[in-house]
Amino acid sequence: MSTPPVAVALDWGGTWIRVALINQQGEILWQTREANPKGRTREEYLNNAARMLTTAVQQACGPVAGIGAGVAGPVEPSRGTFHQPPNLMVLDGVSFKSLWENLFRVPVWVGNDANLAALGEHTFGSAKESAENGHPIKTLFYVTVSTGVGGGLVDKGSVFLGANGLTSEIGHTVVDTTTSALLCPCGQIGCLEAMASGTGIERITRAKISSGEASGSILESLDKNEISSEAVFDAAEKKDPLALSTVEIAVSALANGLTNVVHLLNPDMIVLGGGVTTGLVNLDLIRDIKKRMLNRIMSDLHKDFQLTAAKLGDSAGLVGAASLVWQKLEEEKP
Repeated sequence: MSTPPVAVALDWGGTWIRVALINQQGEILWQTREANPKGRTREEYLNNAARMLTTAVQQACGPVAGIGAGVAGPVEPSRGTFHQPPNLMVLDGVSFKSLWENLFRVPVWVGNDANLAALGEHTFGSAKESAENGHPIKTLFYVTVSTGVGGGLVDKGSVFLGANGLTSEIGHTVVDTTTSALLCPCGQIGCLEAMASGTGIERITRAKISSGEASGSILESLDKNEISSEAVFDAAEKKDPLALSTVEIAVSALANGLTNVVHLLNPDMIVLGGGVTTGLVNLDLIRDIKKRMLNRIMSDLHKDFQLTAAKLGDSAGLVGAASLVWQKLEEEKP
């Protein structure tokens, strides 16, 4: 009996780069990850990714059906080209598809990491579980709240890409129009990402400490480099006032941003993933976010949606990248 083929999946975020081998049932057979190098050249970033993909191919016991890659930023899908990624700007203009197809001699498909996480959650995660419980999902919107904030939309089983593959950038929708709105890595002000991402939470906390708002906070004793979103959520669990005020900013921004998603797209499921979501779950804030949304939503039909944390956790992007491989290969069958 021949060994079943596997997909090589890559999830390239602002903080981590992960690769895995995944079968057609969405099961992760092998995986590894490394911290994303900081301040390196384009060649160093690409060589690092190629080395990790090579390791994955070598780990495969059977044939590699293809490579699926989710990358943190806007992607033109036909050529797999990065387009001004705010958190990986050094890779702007890189066409991953041709680069890796020439290197590995297997088909390669590339997409935005949040789009592919949406596909993973739809195919093997939250939507699959909902369908098994008698509630099939028509339209799923996924939001990754991590180093940055990104979104992905799956409608009736397919990722919705728009004219150039650049849809669902919820992190760069405006949720603050005041004169004190925060600067976002994209260069604009008032974006959801500036207020709710892990990076945004860190920046807000440091600014509060610098302005003297941290009196008595356990965060005040930390070295500047030790202030992370995880540290803020840990402090919030201990009822630290500074941490709670920072988390409130993120929660309010997310509720506003997701309310806009509901009115624009009418999803019946919204899935939250990423490291910041772990903090929100630990503080039991998902229900609070939905309550705030329901207070703003215009009609009962719009209110008919599930808001949940990602069933696949931080593996949603990897599983989604593999799902893209299996989906594309199925579409290409005669």
